Amino acid sequence: MNEPDDEHMEPEAETLEIDERRLSDAERIAEALVFASAQPVSEAFIAERVAHGVDIPAIMQKLKADYAMRGVNLVQVDGAWAFRTAADLSFVIRRDESEVRKLSRAALEVLAIIAYHQPVTRAEIEDIRGVQTSRGTLDVLMEAGWVRFRGRRRTPGRPVTLGTTRDFLDHFGLEELRDLPGLEELKGAGLLSGRIPANFNIPSPLMNDELTEDEDPITQMDLEELGILPPSGANSSD
Repeated sequence: MNEPDDEHMEPEAETLEIDERRLSDAERIAEALVFASAQPVSEAFIAERVAHGVDIPAIMQKLKADYAMRGVNLVQVDGAWAFRTAADLSFVIRRDESEVRKLSRAALEVLAIIAYHQPVTRAEIEDIRGVQTSRGTLDVLMEAGWVRFRGRRRTPGRPVTLGTTRDFLDHFGLEELRDLPGLEELKGAGLLSGRIPANFNIPSPLMNDELTEDEDPITQMDLEELGILPPSGANSSD
């Protein structure tokens, strides 16, 4: 019986050791990047900073499992990753930072409509609510970082379309829009009471941020028109 040739086994063992070290380094880098960031970190951002060819989704799922039973959990938010306090320990965390001011009923209604119906225009919001929506209500939601301009609808007047942000998902503990509660969940939570119209329904929210066929992207000129950016020809020194 021939003895194994150690010289022929060494390269294979060395390769395995290098692969394990590369995965370990990638895992540590990914963990550090997420920990150091104030915002959820995308897998593309992580991939740019680790060895080429590393399976980033697999690395993140392993880290997620490692942190599952700890005081902080690694969670996915709209395809990006962040560390968050474990849900069952949130009651022991005292928040000293200033909270977003309490939303009015009108702001909550508008936020819910945008979340479930996006992309949606201001006129469509008013049609659903049956009342006019003040610019101040939308301003509050945008200042909170939960609502953004998506694009322009390809209809007369080219109205601006609205949608939610990653910060909205993060604040409400949602991985993606499909995690928004459905009709039965809202009823069970007591958020829908009284007589619900027979034709009342909650649409399935859009699953991604890509523009729809009837939307055009927001341009520099659009942002200037909306008052978000100063006119490109303006000179602050004048």
